Amino acid sequence: MTDIFTPFIFSRAGLTAKNRITLAPMTNGQSHADGTLGDDEYTWLMRRAREGFGVIITCAAHVSQDGQGWVGELGIFSDKHIEGLKRLADGLRSQGALSIIQLFHGGARAPGHLIGGQPWSASAHTYTTGSKHIDVRAATEQDIHRVTDDFIKAAVRAKTAGFDGVELHGAHGYLIHQFLSSATNTRTDGWGGDAGNRSRFLMDILSCIRQAVGDGLVVGVRISPEDKYTFQGIDFDDSVSLAGRLAAAGADYIHLSPWNALKTPDKYPDAGKTLIRWFRDAVPADVPLMVAGDIWSRQEAERCLELGADFVALGRAAIGIPDWPTRIKDQAYSPIKPPYTPEHLRACDLSEAFVDYMRRWQGFVEQPA
Repeated sequence: MTDIFTPFIFSRAGLTAKNRITLAPMTNGQSHADGTLGDDEYTWLMRRAREGFGVIITCAAHVSQDGQGWVGELGIFSDKHIEGLKRLADGLRSQGALSIIQLFHGGARAPGHLIGGQPWSASAHTYTTGSKHIDVRAATEQDIHRVTDDFIKAAVRAKTAGFDGVELHGAHGYLIHQFLSSATNTRTDGWGGDAGNRSRFLMDILSCIRQAVGDGLVVGVRISPEDKYTFQGIDFDDSVSLAGRLAAAGADYIHLSPWNALKTPDKYPDAGKTLIRWFRDAVPADVPLMVAGDIWSRQEAERCLELGADFVALGRAAIGIPDWPTRIKDQAYSPIKPPYTPEHLRACDLSEAFVDYMRRWQGFVEQPA
């Protein structure tokens, strides 16, 4: 039986991951205002590579200046970013990890004060965040073609910098997700309507990147398989179908982000079939599945593999337990879960900005008495 430490070969690219343990992409605010790589980001990622994660996926990097989602975000919209990205790719490789940079555009979630203009999305709507209600304009065809080209250029920059792969962020309510969602995409042209048209933006980006970078770069796609929190308009059956089409179009892996990796679909709670199994049955066996969401123990990780996943992506566990790949070699290891003290997180190589960000996650950072 495949276990968590079995290597995996990405056949198209000819690259080998030394194990099935992935650092999930996570917001952290550790880069510079111009999008160039920050030392804090380098240190955080290098620590996880050094501690044995086989695949490292960076935080989301915006492919367009008008796609920035938060302060301190990594950028890949300009050649000025290549120098720092090369340093990172070289460093991760020196520790034996495959390096993947996540590409995204914030769309409606790109604040006007960061991008210097009105946020835009698939369709005009009001985006609500906290007490703020933000008017979002509809994308023009020029916007769509421009940003498609920006994704392609970003992938080429990633290859130039020496990354082993890129991941298209189609989850969690950002621009690609906004096109996929029937709640935020009400267009009546070729990019809206049925699920096929709503996925056109993503499919075009994938096929164009695949053509631009050739076979030597791993190209993955992250998707939200169903509705979660305020990110609505994703039908589970459409997501399963999309995963199959992405695989046929040249995706080297499909990354599922359901927040709970071992759950059953909300749409089919009594079907006796986990979410992972639904996607494994829809995606060819030679296209790996990666899954994230509330994975803490080796037993939970290997249960994901038993159900058909090929990789597990760790987020919160990787934040608080940087040496998770080493610790789980002890079958009796029981991971310490949050809340963590700020001192513990700093010792895990989180910067002050990252620790402050994690305070937004209820119960993650211990509060002073």
